[in-house]
Amino acid sequence: IQIKYEGYIKKQMKVAKNNIKLEKLPLASDMDYNSIDNLALEARQKLDKIRPLNIGQASRISGVNPSDISILLMYLKTKGV
Repeated sequence: IQIKYEGYIKKQMKVAKNNIKLEKLPLASDMDYNSIDNLALEARQKLDKIRPLNIGQASRISGVNPSDISILLMYLKTKGV
């Protein structure tokens, strides 16, 4: 079984390591979520209300979809974070 699923296991390990990195990526406490283009309205409202400290916390908020997290990551990348 180990050999049969080795490729899948490696892929999931890589995803897990990436998630750990994202968990530590901080978000500014004064970030204006309403100014981020393409972010869903519900995500903007929830992020603005809850004010997560990092991407990991933001990804666990109900109403914030993986696509919203991707948009948030691209926004942070363009801002040089």
